[in-house]
Amino acid sequence: MANPLADCVSSLRSSNHLLSNSISILDSGVNDFPRLAKVLQTTKHFELLPSSALSAAQTRLLSSLTPEFNNLLARVETHLDRLERREQNLIARCELLEGRLSMSEEDAEAFGKRAGGRKRIAAEGDGSREALRLKQLRAKKERLGYAVERLGLQAQQKERQLRLSVAAQ
Repeated sequence: MANPLADCVSSLRSSNHLLSNSISILDSGVNDFPRLAKVLQTTKHFELLPSSALSAAQTRLLSSLTPEFNNLLARVETHLDRLERREQNLIARCELLEGRLSMSEEDAEAFGKRAGGRKRIAAEGDGSREALRLKQLRAKKERLGYAVERLGLQAQQKERQLRLSVAAQ
């Protein structure tokens, strides 16, 4: 009986060895399973949409952006109009100041010519009051001349602004 059992034992040992080899092979395969699952996992890089959905999305985007664009354009136009008016005001003010400067240069020349006559008036005793009054009247005349010139330039500027606002409409 020893022989038949010896054959069973050897067959059992070889089966056990085969089973342990199979377990080690399966163990290495199972240990690698998470990596294999990640490698074999499919990823969608692009999603295809029907053209009707795409055109609907474009229409929605256009309808939401159009009022914003119009609002921004209106704000830019308003700001440009303000800058244009400011530029015209500065040009008019520059012209006014140039006019005043040229008049003050002419008045300075005229004042130098008249200085000799004033000295004669001041040299007389009673004439000093009259000389002072004459000086005050000339200063008042000069101020009124500047005011008239300034009002004239302002009127021209208002006319320009009115023409531009009528032309813009």
